[in-house]
Amino acid sequence: MQRLFSVFEPFVLSLLGTVLLATVLPAQGGFATFASYLADAGIVLLFFLHGAKLSRDAIWVGLRNWPLHLAVLASTFLLFPVLGLGLSHLPGVDSSFAAGLLFLTLLPSTVQSSIAFTAIARGNVAAAICSASFSNLLGIVLTPALVALLMRVNGGAGVSLASIEGILIQLLAPFVAGHLLRPWIGGFVGRHKSLLTIVDRGSILLVVYTAFGAAVVEGLWTRVSPGDLGQLILLCMLLLGIVLAATYAIARAMRLSPEDAIVLQFCGSKKSLASGVPMAGVLFPAAQVGVILLPVMLFHQIQLIACAMLARHYGDRAGREGEEPSRTL
Repeated sequence: MQRLFSVFEPFVLSLLGTVLLATVLPAQGGFATFASYLADAGIVLLFFLHGAKLSRDAIWVGLRNWPLHLAVLASTFLLFPVLGLGLSHLPGVDSSFAAGLLFLTLLPSTVQSSIAFTAIARGNVAAAICSASFSNLLGIVLTPALVALLMRVNGGAGVSLASIEGILIQLLAPFVAGHLLRPWIGGFVGRHKSLLTIVDRGSILLVVYTAFGAAVVEGLWTRVSPGDLGQLILLCMLLLGIVLAATYAIARAMRLSPEDAIVLQFCGSKKSLASGVPMAGVLFPAAQVGVILLPVMLFHQIQLIACAMLARHYGDRAGREGEEPSRTL
């Protein structure tokens, strides 16, 4: 039970507190405009720092283990979207929530938690770093492309030219600029990892506050009942359960080493809140972002809890059996 509660770190509580603040005191008028500009600036800085953080050596080393990375990418950008299309067409699922569920499945994998859980489970940490980094890098391009394709097919409005320009200006351009400047600023970013954490989490909280505030003003909580929340939670749990089982089966079918099998299971089953929040802010109208992000936020909490427990199980079983840690998957 103590391990379960340890998952609820300060950021998770801050996220819940931000939603509560946006519900009670949503940004309106001039303050809403100011908060929106501030959130946009935070996103630009966030992707700039992520670009500076990405090592080219890690990219080249990671390319050597291409079967594993292709399997992770296939789970992230193929298996998940197929499941998302299926869940979004289930009878009784509200169209707004269906759009959010589908958007969730189009996001890249997480970085920090994928690596952390792989380490706890005694998997191939170096491969996890590469897989998670590749997923986030490709997600800047693939997620908007999949949104344009699948959400239009699903009855949505798709992605406008202005949204594509927003992705290029707010996300891709700062990322590329940061990576190009890595020889000069990479050392500083590496020595001040806490700076990236502050920018990362601060920008997410700002976007969540502005997005949920706009949605509250538009009547979000009059449209979302406790039954709707319960349904979303069950669908997110079902989605995660299917992917965890599928990645386990795929690893066995590919005869991956136990270390790499752990990487596939943890990197291939995650969806990034850090990428999803800014992308939703760029791709969708302000009044829709809150509803779109609701499944993303719920899935984020569920994946943290489930994968923390699973990673601890693998690590503890290795210790009890006295085997090599990676032989427990």
